[in-house]
Amino acid sequence: MTVTLRLFASAREAAGRGADEYDVGATPTVGALLDAAGSAYGPTFVTVLATARVWVNGDDPAAGRATQLADGDEVAVLPPVSGG
Repeated sequence: MTVTLRLFASAREAAGRGADEYDVGATPTVGALLDAAGSAYGPTFVTVLATARVWVNGDDPAAGRATQLADGDEVAVLPPVSGG
């Protein structure tokens, strides 16, 4: 089962890419996906995740990190944006 992880702003900078695909395997949850991404992209990315919003297919995940993912889902990491 494959899902797409889309990364924006400082999440994209920390990961060094704007998108990636993950095989979520036997534990297809938002939390498992974010843990795998944190392991792959490192501590700076994990720090960004602490304040980022996460959406699944354009909506807040109903069960947070425990939300189950399905094949083809898109998970977006949206850090807070500042500007002036």
